[in-house]
Amino acid sequence: MTKNLDNIFSLNSKVIIITGAAGLLGRMHAEAVAAYGGIPVLLDLQLDELNKLKAELDAKYNISSVVYKVDITNEKQIKKNAKDIFAKYKHIDGLVNNAANNPKVEDSSNKNFSRLENFPLDSWNQDLSVGLTGSFLCAKHFGYYISQNPDGGSIINVSSDLGLIAPDQRLYAKPDLKETQQAVKPVSYSVIKTGLIGLTRYISTYWAEKNVRCNAICPGGIENGQSDAFINSVSSRIPMGRLAKSHEYQGTIIWMLSDASSYLNGCLLYTSDAADDLLCVDLGGRRI
Repeated sequence: MTKNLDNIFSLNSKVIIITGAAGLLGRMHAEAVAAYGGIPVLLDLQLDELNKLKAELDAKYNISSVVYKVDITNEKQIKKNAKDIFAKYKHIDGLVNNAANNPKVEDSSNKNFSRLENFPLDSWNQDLSVGLTGSFLCAKHFGYYISQNPDGGSIINVSSDLGLIAPDQRLYAKPDLKETQQAVKPVSYSVIKTGLIGLTRYISTYWAEKNVRCNAICPGGIENGQSDAFINSVSSRIPMGRLAKSHEYQGTIIWMLSDASSYLNGCLLYTSDAADDLLCVDLGGRRI
């Protein structure tokens, strides 16, 4: 018999770590956890924003979320934070690896820094340190505690459609600029998001016997104050004809963290802008 379908999506009392919680999607992930009875553990460097988010969530959903100012590129801080959270709750049930730098494509200089031939090594190192190394460190330490649960838990890596397909640099082109000034999507973004897919596949089998599932979501473009011209240009390349709203991944997050997806492991969930180019992938540890 199936479990009670009335509460199959419940996150009741599950302790869920969310990195980059002060960001656009991080806030949405935290709200989804709170709405379904979970305990959002909010990690970011923007403590003021975290405290505002905590106050909003606690008041709206009558919960007691918790915030930590943590540098996820610092292993000592992550290790201590994981230990402290486990000591507080006696269990950690889920991790959403959401934190990432947001490299911009805009640049008014004569040689646009976002272009591959100009991209600074410091920017490369900083981006990878947060988006990829930070996710590895969180999986290493929080994932270990998740693996100690009798029923395991769930790890979600937030990748991107650009972890699966190449960026269309024509989206950023401006006719009045010469080539050296043309903005592009920085190389670090695609490399990080592709790396998260590899991390997902590795973890999905590493603790599988302990019921720790690891999956990735690969969101496409999300509306966030872009110009109408840019939105129209991107939308014309998407089968659904529009970008996503920031809240439209909340249902997916709830499903992937809850018992409703108890046989979902090693899966890459992508959106309609990549759908024409890909056939996906892993379900229950099976390669399809």
